[in-house]
Amino acid sequence: MEQLFEKIQEAKSFIQSKVGQDTKPAFGIILGTGLGGLAKSIQAKHVIPYEEIPHFPLSTVEEHAGKLIFGTLAGKEVMAMQGRFHFYEGYSMQQIVFPVRVMKFLDVKTLIISNACGGINPLFPPGTIMNITDHINLLPGNPLIGPNDPRVGLRFPDMSEPYSNELIELAAKVALDNKIKLERGVYAAMTGPSLETKAEYRMLKILGADVIGMSTVPEVIAAVHAGIKVLGFSVITDSCLPDALEPADIKKIIAVADKAEPVLVKLIEKVLTAL
Repeated sequence: MEQLFEKIQEAKSFIQSKVGQDTKPAFGIILGTGLGGLAKSIQAKHVIPYEEIPHFPLSTVEEHAGKLIFGTLAGKEVMAMQGRFHFYEGYSMQQIVFPVRVMKFLDVKTLIISNACGGINPLFPPGTIMNITDHINLLPGNPLIGPNDPRVGLRFPDMSEPYSNELIELAAKVALDNKIKLERGVYAAMTGPSLETKAEYRMLKILGADVIGMSTVPEVIAAVHAGIKVLGFSVITDSCLPDALEPADIKKIIAVADKAEPVLVKLIEKVLTAL
């Protein structure tokens, strides 16, 4: 744990050497697959490639740019991850959540996290934006396993409200005021990179999942552990209905995410304005 804390401090010190000691973004943003274009809306002051930051993993997914962006969005100081890390890339849980832990020590208080996912709820067609209200962790592990450093977070963080109810209600109001259709639901995380079978989709529906993806949950656990409030959005890019399942087309999935992106950008900007 001492080594983890030292690594966090090394990454923090390097970032501050680039952005300045006075840069203290209250908001962190993690941009998922097909949603990296939100970065274009940020008035960037500093852009740091992941490979330059000590102890940061590298994005290996084609749609993930692998850059840390500091700037303003809707008048708020933000730091945004343009690209995240996944268990299927071969990274450990500790590596996946390392940037979130660095965010804590850069004074981030609220994390807005997004992802592209498959829809299990038949009422949520492709293109739907869903506010995540809860999650099911089906990944093989938890980023908090192992010795705990109280400087990073609590040994036994409460997960009765992993996604802030206050922020969920705010997002609903903002969506209504701006005529944006926003659903609510439960996100389930599995390892990937293979997509699920028909039987697995049936299982996930029985478990109570509305959507399925390969990310988000580790970062949310680490954020809650660190005392950071979380607001999560999923863009449903394909239907995963077991009795009408079609072969996945990655190009179509990315196209759906790209089409939904401007709406999600508007939503996030309006939420930030309201905060």
